[in-house]
Amino acid sequence: MKDLDARGVPGAMVATLDFEEAARAQGEAVGFMPAIVYVPAPIQNRTVDELCAIATAAVEPILDAITAGAAKG
Repeated sequence: MKDLDARGVPGAMVATLDFEEAARAQGEAVGFMPAIVYVPAPIQNRTVDELCAIATAAVEPILDAITAGAAKG
């Protein structure tokens, strides 16, 4: 993602809340903090309806993350 960001290609990472601390540590280690949208965990063993609800709730934050740069420019 860092390379794409440097090229001006917008992106966002989606991860479960279980990975929030690890993502922050990794970002600090590499000197780059991508836009991250966190969703509830666990994902496995969810019903189709539950997964659809999680995905639907994540759409707006993902769009916000990938269009934030356009709003600045």
